[in-house]
Amino acid sequence: MSRKVVRSSKFRHVFGQALKADQCYDDIRISQMTWDSNFCSVNPKFVAMIVDASGGGAFIVLPLSKTGRIDMSLPTVCGHTGPVLDIEFCPHNDNIIASGSEDCSVMIWEIPDGGLISPLKDPAVKLDGHSKRVGILSWHPTAHNVLMSAGCDNVVILWNVVHGEAVVRIDSVHTDLIYSACWNRNGSQILTSCKDKKLRVLDPRKGSVICEKDKPHEGSRPVRAVFVSDGKILTTGFSRMSERQVALWDPKNFGEPLTLQELDTSSGVLLPFFDPDTGIVYLCGKGDSSIRYFEVTDEAPYVHYLSMYSSKESQKGMGYMPKRGLEVNKCEIARFYKLHERKCEPIVMTVPRKSDLFQEDLYPDTIGPEPSVEADDWFSGKNGEPILISLKDGFVATTKNKEFKVIKSLMATTSSSLSNRQSDSAVREHRNPLPVYCVLMNLSVTNKLILPFFLFHIQDVQTLQAFFDIFTVGNLLNILMEHDLYLIS
Repeated sequence: MSRKVVRSSKFRHVFGQALKADQCYDDIRISQMTWDSNFCSVNPKFVAMIVDASGGGAFIVLPLSKTGRIDMSLPTVCGHTGPVLDIEFCPHNDNIIASGSEDCSVMIWEIPDGGLISPLKDPAVKLDGHSKRVGILSWHPTAHNVLMSAGCDNVVILWNVVHGEAVVRIDSVHTDLIYSACWNRNGSQILTSCKDKKLRVLDPRKGSVICEKDKPHEGSRPVRAVFVSDGKILTTGFSRMSERQVALWDPKNFGEPLTLQELDTSSGVLLPFFDPDTGIVYLCGKGDSSIRYFEVTDEAPYVHYLSMYSSKESQKGMGYMPKRGLEVNKCEIARFYKLHERKCEPIVMTVPRKSDLFQEDLYPDTIGPEPSVEADDWFSGKNGEPILISLKDGFVATTKNKEFKVIKSLMATTSSSLSNRQSDSAVREHRNPLPVYCVLMNLSVTNKLILPFFLFHIQDVQTLQAFFDIFTVGNLLNILMEHDLYLIS
């Protein structure tokens, strides 16, 4: 009689746990759009969620610390004229986020530290090039200010964001709706899945097909695909009998899958999230109430089931925190932000360990926020490997976020808050045409002396906050707001 040997793995006992109610984000009207994107993006500073909005599309951006009940009057990012379909934070600057919409445009936004204090309507950059709605966005993992967008016009565009320029336009490869598009680890290849039932690996600069697989899954429902370790490809899809499947492929031999496993008969599309540091892939189904996770290894059957996190409420979307935003002292290896109908609930994946010491085997050096190549160099043919950082002492930013500078002369649309950085600050009237000297009359003599410095040296909200930290100007900002005045750069 043979005994079954349990496969040894340090991730065999990973468990998921939802945070307490006071650490969730409540009373948020998550978008009702029937679109298979994440609807959420998160980084170590902010969490962004697509919300219902009348008269156009909007999403909210909250500092991670702003938990609890969210005020209905909270300012939103509301520059799109159609519903927002996808959002994604830039991996190299935590204050920059891109959004794609039914209005066929892609917009780049700069979020001030501390979050929004008023509705944000003017984007830093507006990218026009699609003829139908834009449903997929993905920033380049190593090149600075390179963004990929895919629309319902079956076109993939690679943008040089600071120039506002569509450098590469891949419009003759896909014959039908693009279901998913993503980069490999160093951004030298693009992987797409399409409604024409083909999986394609593309050269992003040439726009040519390196290899392709016909019918990775037999069913007609959407297929999702991501690159995993060693250039292999993991796909989720459906069988002919509408059973959900997960498969692993080697692009060097696309004939047969390395493994193909059937999961269940639910109808929701499985969104895969792969962690290259641990080799774990998390499958989150839209409309499901669970998260399955598997370990991808070099030994058969290659994709090993670990466990499943289950809850009572179904998920409308999911955000995935970059590794540098995790709490390493609690052995946290992943954190998700699960969207319910009216709230966002963080879910923590933890490896149980007794020791309080840093667990080096759980946290190898991981991808940091520093880009390894500039956009112009990358489009010229230069590749850059990810710059890795250690999480031993927790992630500490040793360099300031890469400044987001727009080249004004080449932009079709730029935000005044970015394009006029070199001009003097000024006070602009909003509704009530009250001159500045009227505000001056309300100030004490001491504050009158400070005001000229205030007017001509404050260029953004961060500097304004620093100004108040240094000088005690009392309620100067409140006085300005009472008279409906605000600052621009």
